[in-house]
Amino acid sequence: MRLRFVLSEIWTSFTRNIPMVLSVTLVTFISFLFIGASGLLQLQIVKAKGDWYDKVEVVVWLCPDGTSTAATCASGKAPTKSEVVDLEETINDELNGVVSKITYESREDFYRNTFLKQYPGGVYQGRTLTAADMQDSLRLKLTDPTKYQEVSEVLSGRDGVEEVVDQRQIFDPIFRILNRATAVTIVLAVVMVLVAILLTGTTIRMSAASRRNETEIMRLVGASNWTIRLPFILEGVLASMVGSLLAVGALSVVIKVFITDWISQSVQWIPFVDQGTLLLIAPAVVGGAMLLSAVASAVSLRRYLRV
Repeated sequence: MRLRFVLSEIWTSFTRNIPMVLSVTLVTFISFLFIGASGLLQLQIVKAKGDWYDKVEVVVWLCPDGTSTAATCASGKAPTKSEVVDLEETINDELNGVVSKITYESREDFYRNTFLKQYPGGVYQGRTLTAADMQDSLRLKLTDPTKYQEVSEVLSGRDGVEEVVDQRQIFDPIFRILNRATAVTIVLAVVMVLVAILLTGTTIRMSAASRRNETEIMRLVGASNWTIRLPFILEGVLASMVGSLLAVGALSVVIKVFITDWISQSVQWIPFVDQGTLLLIAPAVVGGAMLLSAVASAVSLRRYLRV
């Protein structure tokens, strides 16, 4: 009987306060759309970092034949095979435990496997380059990618080494941009959540005010505090649940249309978030919206009903 009464009160409140319920739903939708987007963006960063940092290498570019601006390449000649072997032994001796794998890549291999894939036909800045224009390199896989500086200190300035490049330097600027974008969405989400809390509390209080006579009668017949408050609280919780589900649905559409069917088809070297990733944060989005609404409603009613 009590459950039927609570459900009846919720339905009555919904039909009487449709504009206010819609406002709570829409504000919750916008607020948790930002929260979900910031969560997905941060998971995208973590996913990309995990994949890229597993593949990242330190590239030791050896001196090319011909002119180079590096003082270590003053001879104008590329290192001989014996000099490359000596350099590999130095790496094994002085960077034991830091470098897990050394891969030698000749200029011909680099030209065929990398350069031609990026620049079909070998055309770069209006010039057609050949393997002779490339240079040999050593690619070092580190046991810990953060120990790049140790490798740089050992190898930079050695004869035959033109430059030591950490591939993380390519990715870190991208991550910094994404982190800033995440911070912006979090700030917007926090602002919208505060608006949602205030609006939910105000809406529930107005709903209670419109039925003040009913609540007074319920007090007189001995209804408990929670019996009086519960319909109002559930009204806000249900409105927020609908808004958060709409936010999850909108994020799902964005992932499907813009990421799965578009970006990931043309940019295949980055692991992207997908529907499975969204499912990981969806319970937190919906649960968080319902919890915030319940707390805001309970606090507002406690101050207003005074029962």
